[in-house]
Amino acid sequence: MTGVDGPGVGPHPQPWPDDERLDPELLAHGDHRNVADRYRYWTVEAIVADLDSRRHPLHVAIENWGRDFNIGSVVRTANAFNVAGVHVIGRRRWNRRGAMVTDRYLHVHHHDDVEAFAAWAAGEGLPVLGIDNVPGSVPLEHRPLPRACALLFGEESTGLTPAAQAACEAVLHITQHGSTRSINAGAAAAVAMWAWAIQHT
Repeated sequence: MTGVDGPGVGPHPQPWPDDERLDPELLAHGDHRNVADRYRYWTVEAIVADLDSRRHPLHVAIENWGRDFNIGSVVRTANAFNVAGVHVIGRRRWNRRGAMVTDRYLHVHHHDDVEAFAAWAAGEGLPVLGIDNVPGSVPLEHRPLPRACALLFGEESTGLTPAAQAACEAVLHITQHGSTRSINAGAAAAVAMWAWAIQHT
């Protein structure tokens, strides 16, 4: 739908619905956020609470030693699949522009290093599966994936570090058929999340 100020909806007609999930400011001025229609006029807190009630038991993690710009797109895709959490390993700062504010609706966690993330995953009983085309990796296609697990991605330029590979129960790769050595980390994350989703949703 298109409102008076761009995509979204305009002010809600009076009288307003009696619903505590709705934001009076959005009702009065319109809702031009990039949210599904069922969440129009809802507060951020209400949207998060609703998503929390049906999160998938999938976690997504990415190493961020050099401030990887792909994290924003990974976060945006993670929101689309309603994952339980996104984990940034290494540098706390990352470029949020690519996330298109979807990080507001997710639980984003920080871990100082791979060891800290691996300890957290072990404490939660979550197997960690790396996604990278390194020697010894096996195809992602047709492999059964655990329902509750964490997918771990490396940086765009260097891939998974040796420490990250050591923390993984297995390292999987996406089979390619062209001339390039690798695909974009954000695209790889989207493919891997979709592969998990077709098995468990």
